Amino acid sequence: MEHEPLIRLAVFFGVFATVAFFETRYPRRAPLHKAARWLNNLTLIFINALILRLIFPAAAIGMAIFVEQEQWGLFNYYALSPGLALLLSIIALDLIIYFQHILFHAVPLLWRLHMVHHADLEYDLTTGLRFHPIEIALSMIIKFAAIAVLGTPVVAVIIFELLLNASAMFNHGNLRLPERLDRVLRWVIVTPDMHRIHHSSIKRETNSNYGFSIACWDRLFGTYRAQPSASHETMEIGLTQFRDRSRLTLPWLLILPVVGKVGSYPINRDEAPSTAKTTQNT
Repeated sequence: MEHEPLIRLAVFFGVFATVAFFETRYPRRAPLHKAARWLNNLTLIFINALILRLIFPAAAIGMAIFVEQEQWGLFNYYALSPGLALLLSIIALDLIIYFQHILFHAVPLLWRLHMVHHADLEYDLTTGLRFHPIEIALSMIIKFAAIAVLGTPVVAVIIFELLLNASAMFNHGNLRLPERLDRVLRWVIVTPDMHRIHHSSIKRETNSNYGFSIACWDRLFGTYRAQPSASHETMEIGLTQFRDRSRLTLPWLLILPVVGKVGSYPINRDEAPSTAKTTQNT
């Protein structure tokens, strides 16, 4: 486990560079304002990584080591084979992330944090890593609880963390996959065309396609949407209440949960008349 940080960094930069390269070669949408957005998004990513390291020095790996030593959790209690425990752990953690994602869309207070992710007016791999620091910290606490309850093996946590980061960059990529390939892949993994719908400014589309890695959860729980109402090239990305590019700066992103309007996006919240009109015209 001593090489785990280096492995994570190598995979992160490898996937980042690969997706960034193919975004320039095969873009799905016309890229705009890339320099300013990337500066804001990448700086926020760096801040999040620094804060996580300060608050949770050992992160999820440390929690998994502790759980293994104490023999906590279901997979330790039932003494499953290593291979089965590994597979079930990755599936279970991904399912928990799916429900966590829905929770952040359902609770207005949590949605305030999650708005930072959705307020991006464009869609590329940096969007997939752009979250408010408090949301990142809460997500880590939820992950700690999941690891403790499940008794997740250390190796499973490492693999899951690598998959989650790689998936976030891939399915937020501004990538044009061949249509036939996309149709096949989205039965197994979340593709860019599948997840891009989740970043539509239209509420019913924002509240769909919550999956990050494994694609089956949205179909299984009735949150799947195959295509946006507009085309992928012309659909409006972001949130209706945040359209002023001049305000989408790093300081504004950090205070957005406090000063920003929640709007009608949280699940089961009634659509405001102005938002409904915007949605109908989109």
